[in-house]
Amino acid sequence: MARYDLSLSVFFPSHNEVENTQPLVEKTVAVLDPLLSDYEVIIVDDGSTDGTGALADRLAEQYPPVRAIHHDQNRGYGGAVKTGIASSTKEWIFFTDGDGQFDTGEIELFLPHAGEFDAIVGYRIDRRDPFHRKVFAFCWGVLVRCLFGFRVRDLDCAFKLFRRRFFDGVTLHAEGAVITVELFATMARQGVKIKQIGVHHYPRVAGTQSGGSPAVILRAFKELFKLYTVLKRGTSSGG
Repeated sequence: MARYDLSLSVFFPSHNEVENTQPLVEKTVAVLDPLLSDYEVIIVDDGSTDGTGALADRLAEQYPPVRAIHHDQNRGYGGAVKTGIASSTKEWIFFTDGDGQFDTGEIELFLPHAGEFDAIVGYRIDRRDPFHRKVFAFCWGVLVRCLFGFRVRDLDCAFKLFRRRFFDGVTLHAEGAVITVELFATMARQGVKIKQIGVHHYPRVAGTQSGGSPAVILRAFKELFKLYTVLKRGTSSGG
């Protein structure tokens, strides 16, 4: 098995994922140990009320590379991602969701490309989500392309690896799912070279999915247009 000469921060945004957190963390540590000599795993407990936070602390005590960071209250997906990025100390950052719907073992497909590309992002080979979420994702992708101009095969696939330096000194604004759009918009402005790789997506086996609720979808569209206004204003002023 190849070893890679890079340092890596891995983080998981987690809100009420007590049943998924331990297998996800243990699998990730088992995957990374033979591949890297310098890595950290960060659990971002986003105001969980089901015991995720206490479990994260226990895992941090058990596994030296693991750290737990806690939000006193739920800040939303974007808030958790921003905390994860800000807390990462290594040269590269990788994140996936805390719901266990991705196999962190597939990060090994990404690492060989870290020398040639600035970001390696996944797209779901077979998205295992309800039909209405797939329809929303298609419409969302079309709208994002119209507003921001960049094309990504699977914008919200939560399996991403990128250089941390592109976000040094950058203020991220999004609090919800729009954070993914802002990440790509930030990288696009800096001419980041991106490679896209297919990854497997699995059904959620524990916990409750909330990202497809009408309220969450409506809030996402509102935040998208707000982000567009903020970024457009910044571009117009030369910021």
